[in-house]
Amino acid sequence: MKPDARLVLAENVIPETRDFSFGKWIDLQMLVVAGGQERTADEYRELLAAADFNVEQIIPTASPLSVVVAKPR
Repeated sequence: MKPDARLVLAENVIPETRDFSFGKWIDLQMLVVAGGQERTADEYRELLAAADFNVEQIIPTASPLSVVVAKPR
């Protein structure tokens, strides 16, 4: 990627609170069906950092999805 490029992900970003979130149900389904997981904002930062990206912003939407914007390091 060019240095000014951006990686844009549409993902369920799980809140780190005890409040209800539809994404927590999706997380449970991912675990049972596919052995996967949904992630918190910090987990996305850690995952993308391991791939040499910095998260610029996480934008909540009216849907269960958030937009995660990252740039290459």
